[in-house]
Amino acid sequence: MKYFFLLLMLGSLQTFAQVKIHAHNDYEKSLPLFNALNSRVYSIEADVFLRGGDLLVAHSADQLANAKSLKESYIQPLVGLFKKYRGQVSGDTGYKVALMIDIKQGGEEAIRALCRMVEPNRSVFDRSRNPHAIQVIISGDRGNIKNWISFPSYIYFDGRPADLYDEETMKRIACISDAYASYAENKEKVQAVLQKVNEWGKPFRFWGTPDNEFYWKYFRDAGVHIINTDKPDVCRSFFEKEKPARVEQPGQ
Repeated sequence: MKYFFLLLMLGSLQTFAQVKIHAHNDYEKSLPLFNALNSRVYSIEADVFLRGGDLLVAHSADQLANAKSLKESYIQPLVGLFKKYRGQVSGDTGYKVALMIDIKQGGEEAIRALCRMVEPNRSVFDRSRNPHAIQVIISGDRGNIKNWISFPSYIYFDGRPADLYDEETMKRIACISDAYASYAENKEKVQAVLQKVNEWGKPFRFWGTPDNEFYWKYFRDAGVHIINTDKPDVCRSFFEKEKPARVEQPGQ
């Protein structure tokens, strides 16, 4: 048993420098997109509503009057960065990022509107054409699961651990996430869902989490693959400063 836990701890140390960070509600920050990119996040979230064939970025419907479009806020700036850095999002050739579109209203029609928006720049949003491309992930109102495979191959989805997926649909899932409320302070339930998604071979994220250093470390140490935060710069700085704990050898 000691050797089993030792192997788990060694595996944690090997992935210590690879903490994935999800920039939750990025559009609410003082410098959307660019602050998240500077923090080298794994994924950037934008909430959208479908209005008149366009996708507007806002957290709730009462904010739509002053909302900017997804195209203006994210699509065009990302296209500009790929032009600047010749086919990648930054000067760091090893860095890739995902854009998570959390659909608040619109479902499958919103996904189709998104496809029309990014289609002219497939090399920026399709990793089958450019390995450095932005990965597009749909969350929120994701439509009918059975229809996911009907969308272009560069459209991926944020799955749920309670859903059932066939083999072809599983290929379109980029990650798995769930609300933390039903798992709070229940380590056995956390480990059970992590075991499930690890068997699926997908990274996992909790949302609706406490957003502080204690919980960032708690989730990382528990094996949660992606840390959800509204403070990606602070979170990244925390993990860069933290040192791996010393691993005791059996018998010590």
